[in-house]
Amino acid sequence: MLLGCRVGKGDWLSAAAERRVERAARAFHEGLAPLVVASGGRRWDGVSEAEVLAHALERRGVPAAAIVPELLSLSTAENAYFSAELLRQRGITRVGVVSCDWHLPRALACFARAGLDATGIAAPAPPVALTRHAWRSLRETLGLWLDKTATWGWQAR
Repeated sequence: MLLGCRVGKGDWLSAAAERRVERAARAFHEGLAPLVVASGGRRWDGVSEAEVLAHALERRGVPAAAIVPELLSLSTAENAYFSAELLRQRGITRVGVVSCDWHLPRALACFARAGLDATGIAAPAPPVALTRHAWRSLRETLGLWLDKTATWGWQAR
């Protein structure tokens, strides 16, 4: 399960997306999962996160047949919800979630709320200034509250 983030035309990856793709490809090659869900319906410069991430995974040796694009989500909570639907169709309830290390607690809470047994697979971010760290913490705390509010009606199947 590879969570989306900013991408662009020509399969351009942000630094965070690059770290996430590298970690997801490595996890696949280590045999941690038989497939990778590339999640993200948000479009940047006309291309969806999931499509660009899928191409990047293929360039790193993950077979196209092992990549499942999730093209509907626009948020972390939706990444979890729509991915859970795709995975349940395949009888999968345990997942490894690849995201930036600072984003994993929130992501794992969303996946648990969607009814999946999720384990974090961190794509470590480089050190940042204290102000950036504080901003991320505030953003993630607020994001988790919004995710819980937005998903109050979800029922795991």
